[in-house]
Amino acid sequence: KKFYCLDMFPYPSGSGLHVGHWRGYVLSDIYARMKWLQGYNVLHPMGWDAFGLPAENDAIKKGIQPALGTARNIANFKRQLEKIGALYDWSKEINTTDPEYYKWTQWIFLKMFQAGLAYQAELPINWCPSCLTGLANEEVVNGRCERCGTNVTQKKIRQWVLKITQYADKLLEGLDRLSWPEKVKLMQRNWIGKSEGAEIEFTIPISANRQIVMPIFTTSPETLCGVTFIAIAHDYKNIDELIVPEKKYELDEFLKKLSTQNEHDTQKFGFFTGSYAINPINQREIPIWVTNYVLSNYGTGAVMGVPGHDERDNEFANEYNLPIMYVVDNQETREQKNGPRGCYSYVGNLINCGPFSGFEAKEGAQKMINELKKQNKAETRVVYKLRDWIFSRQRYWGEPIPIVHCPKDGVVPVPENELPVVLPEVDHYQPTGTGESPLANIAAWVNTTCPKCGGPAKRETNTMPQWAGSSWYFLRYPNPHLKNEPFDKKDMDYWLPVDQYVGGVEHAVLHLLYARFYTKVLHDQGYLPFDEPFTHLFNQGMVTKYSDLSGHVEKMSKSKGNVVNPDEIVEHFGSDALRMYILFMGPPELDCEWQDSGLEGIKRFLNRLWTYLVDTKNRVPAGQKEEIQVTKRFHRFLKEYQERIAIFKPNTAISACMEWLNDVSSHSMKLGDETLEKLLVALSVLVPHISSELLEQLLNKELSSCEWPTFDAQLAAFDEIMIMIQVNGKLRGEIKAVPGSGKEIVEPIARAIIEKWLEDKKIVNVVFVPDRLINFVIK
Repeated sequence: KKFYCLDMFPYPSGSGLHVGHWRGYVLSDIYARMKWLQGYNVLHPMGWDAFGLPAENDAIKKGIQPALGTARNIANFKRQLEKIGALYDWSKEINTTDPEYYKWTQWIFLKMFQAGLAYQAELPINWCPSCLTGLANEEVVNGRCERCGTNVTQKKIRQWVLKITQYADKLLEGLDRLSWPEKVKLMQRNWIGKSEGAEIEFTIPISANRQIVMPIFTTSPETLCGVTFIAIAHDYKNIDELIVPEKKYELDEFLKKLSTQNEHDTQKFGFFTGSYAINPINQREIPIWVTNYVLSNYGTGAVMGVPGHDERDNEFANEYNLPIMYVVDNQETREQKNGPRGCYSYVGNLINCGPFSGFEAKEGAQKMINELKKQNKAETRVVYKLRDWIFSRQRYWGEPIPIVHCPKDGVVPVPENELPVVLPEVDHYQPTGTGESPLANIAAWVNTTCPKCGGPAKRETNTMPQWAGSSWYFLRYPNPHLKNEPFDKKDMDYWLPVDQYVGGVEHAVLHLLYARFYTKVLHDQGYLPFDEPFTHLFNQGMVTKYSDLSGHVEKMSKSKGNVVNPDEIVEHFGSDALRMYILFMGPPELDCEWQDSGLEGIKRFLNRLWTYLVDTKNRVPAGQKEEIQVTKRFHRFLKEYQERIAIFKPNTAISACMEWLNDVSSHSMKLGDETLEKLLVALSVLVPHISSELLEQLLNKELSSCEWPTFDAQLAAFDEIMIMIQVNGKLRGEIKAVPGSGKEIVEPIARAIIEKWLEDKKIVNVVFVPDRLINFVIK
């Protein structure tokens, strides 16, 4: 059987790895090692996501060529990764900046272009004034550039775009078949944002002979009679006609205010255009406002303002003293719990809706839509929040897009046999700031011949975004040196999909969505036998640490001054101690705080374990059998340990190790060779160096010749006893224990259970009756 275990490959930054990076890598290595010992054919590769803004910005900062800086960073990352002791197959190493790799990234783009999934458009894009490049919606967080934190502005520019929206329904449907964390699936569903509703036509009289039709999408047509204003985006398509001349200056003031808004600003603001729209259901005149909470890329760029039943609209109406009307009768509206200008639900019967009053809201909504359909003023529609993927950057460090522009034939793809289109070496790669890529200045590279007519033509100078190479890299790992195709059909049939994928949840609507899109496109074109790339996904939490600069516990970052260098930890404590501490810090899916004292504790535990195992007095003499109680105790431990690892709880598996060591050492249990081997092999997934060394020293065996141990269910299920916990003779709890457990084992567990009865009390005596009770005498 095969087991494809994959880490989200890193982009090799100049700052190198910190201990937070180890968390995902060590976690995936547990399962790669476990499957390897179980006899699986394991693929556990590593590579480099080395194109894109992070690598280029790092090179600009250091004043070196991106290719040189990237090579240095990769060498440092690889040196650090090797210290983890992970079972990486370095013969499968890939690098997205290698022309032999990005040749096939370009090939995939051509397949999308030929299928009509890649197109050019003049788009108002998210523009980062600091990075001097366009950003996809997913790269804008709370109005700021994800990379540098600068406020993002809007700028129209020629872009290449991928029709990911064409796959919106397939991307939604596929989520139901994935064994992924529910929060990730929910994030993708919300990002795709499928909404079912109606598109309703409002009309705007412009002159005696002209009117503008304004379609508005709504998921709540039952509130149609409650519309008291219409809110439009600042870049609505007819905005120049809607703003009356004396109001034009207000748009400039609005845009200035919008450009300075940051992620902490929640205030709704806007201005009245001076124009009115006619509500088709009741012929009321509705004022049209430009607002900061409506986006042009969702629905039609205009929304119905229903402040009586929508919180955002209510906030805006209260800010500008606009009318508020209630059209649904329910207990909330009758009692007006939030005051006379509050916002209430739209579940109940319609009121203030003329002939539709009295109907249940949903039923009345359908009747309104049916009436408007007869007038050709409404239709049912499905809309998505998901926008097509802006797939080009005006930067140097990225894959060249394999397109030429011909005066005669227009946009012409580069023939497949001429791939790769190699990124040229340049002296000046800094962004131009004009919207053009630095490649546009290299005449010798730009000027070429048209593959179709042979006439003069120019190469495309935009480059692909960083996500291009990472959206399909998992397909290349099984055969990274394949020359004539991106991947082999037999490899795809055997190795894919990925069995276990490990990486951060921050990639939920970036890499993970894009990788699914690429896979579905290649599947639909007949290149892949599967349409989902990753069967199981695990998202590890971040490692945080107190920052002296901010005075808070934050995600590790060089800029925050709270990075812990793993090189120094490995030098002082050893790789295994760091591996085990990273796993012991807490549930791996949650964020956890780095504590130096915790690492010291793990080091002490490993020293105790080593000392106990190498001491000959703790070994069964040759020719003698291990006592049955020792064997039973070990199989109980092995069962707990393996079950906890199987459900991604290595922190509790380590706790089981500590409990076992306390037990056997306190009872001076002697271990036989069979138990010792099973113990060391089981622990090797956590601490491979120590386990391998002790296997060789004590048993003269190589880890590679051993097998994953199995527990005997009957031996593991031996009877437990219940020990009563008393305080001054009164029963306050009980614990399960192994027969013969000593006071030194029972007392700390019992104290934790009855902690509240011991607060502010002095323990005078502790009476322990083996296998029966423990009594705390207090005053």
